[in-house]
Formats: sequence, structure tokens, C-alpha cells
Amino acid sequence: MEWSVGFIVTIFLIGFIGSYISGMLGIGGSIIKYPMLLYIPPLFGLAAFSAHEVSGISAVQVFFATIGGVWAYRKGGYLNIELIGYMGASILIGSFIGSFGSKMMSEGGINLIYGILALIAAVMMFIPKKNVDDIPLDQVTFNKWIAAGLALIVGIGAGIVGAAGAFLLVPIMLVVLKIPTRMTIASSLAITFISSIGAIVGKITTGQVDYFPALIMVVASLIASPLGAMAGKKVNTKILQVILAILIGATAIKIWMDIL
Repeated sequence: MEWSVGFIVTIFLIGFIGSYISGMLGIGGSIIKYPMLLYIPPLFGLAAFSAHEVSGISAVQVFFATIGGVWAYRKGGYLNIELIGYMGASILIGSFIGSFGSKMMSEGGINLIYGILALIAAVMMFIPKKNVDDIPLDQVTFNKWIAAGLALIVGIGAGIVGAAGAFLLVPIMLVVLKIPTRMTIASSLAITFISSIGAIVGKITTGQVDYFPALIMVVASLIASPLGAMAGKKVNTKILQVILAILIGATAIKIWMDIL
């Protein structure tokens, strides 16, 4: 692959936009960056990545984007340590299983799983979330077994596509576990960070990472993700939920149009 200035700028901007949104909404950002990396470079006549390369680059980038986001949310009681522990451990096991298994799958198979995950997440985001933001952060409770079980399933699917699965965790936390929006965003960034460790190890050891574009994305992430998290603290939680629902819905539609 040739590395022109145009290519470097394009990859940097994809990383920057994706990571800003990721910090703001508590998702790893691969739901945005996966399609952007797949479709944008060829639009400008630049080299196209394969689905395996995109999932490898996404995995590395998500790891660094989530570090920046968690750091920005570390104060204010937004990080629910118990929730992060149960869901983080389960999703890590799942993402190891998924990322090693993905080597044996076809590109079509990887995209199909991604499409199914995105569709489930999109449907969940449009379920009304009543009074979830009225609960004080220090009084939040949840079912530990449901949290751990769902995180394991998300981890397997997410490990296969090199996404960290946060776009699925967020609707699960809001709709099933009834966690307030800002705590969901902060805790989901921390869980996604843990989950991306499994994905990154799986992708690197199976030789699916293209290091130069991954490095450009990492630099963009470390700048943009904390900026996004700071913006997310100020935006009304209803608006955050609407933006998330639209993003997840649009990605699901795009992926299914390609599959069909």
C-alpha cells in the first residue's frame, strides 16, 4: 500500500471523528469507523482495506480511544466499578473466543454477524427508557448474572468483527439493566477498553493488523476521545440517547444493504 499525504489525512480524520463521537457517547467508535474505513478511502481513489484489515485497525484504535474517554470520566461517580467488573470480565472471555474464531470465517460471514449485532442494538435503542435518569448514581442496582451473561454473548460477536461491542452494551445497560445514561456511557467506555484487550491480542497474534494506518488512528483517538467525553458531560442525556439511536440505526441499515 502506498502512503500518500491524502491517505494519511483521510485516515487521521476518520480516526478523529470516530473517537470524538466515541468519547461523547460511550461507544468504542468502531461502529462508525468500521464502515468509514471500508468505504471512504476508495471514494477518494485511495487504497481500499479488506474487512480483515479494517477489523484489525479498528481493534487497535478502540483500545486507545476508550483509554482517553475513561480518563475524562474518572471523577464524578460515573464509573460503576461493580458493573465494569462483572461485564468486563465476561466480555473479555467472549472477545478472546470470538477474535480467535474469526480467522476461520469468510468476509461475508464476518459482515453478516456485524449486521445481526447492529440490528439488535438498533431495535433496543428505540425502546423507551422510562425514568432511567432519575436514579441517583450511588443507588444504582442491577442483576449481576444477566449483566455477565449478556456481556459474554456480546464479547463473542464483537471479537469476531474486531469491534469492542459497546454499541450493544449501551442499549443493554439502558434498557435491560436500567443504568442511568451518563453512568452507562462512562462504564461502557471502561468495559469496552477491557473488551478491546481481547480483540487486540487476537488480531495481532493472527497477523490481522496493518500497523501504519493503525498508528495514525491511535494518534487521532488520543486527541479526540477526551474532547468528546468532555462534550458528553454537558449535553442533555435525552439528546445523547437520540444521537446514539440514530447512529446505531444508520449503521445497521448500511450493513444490511451491503449484505443483501
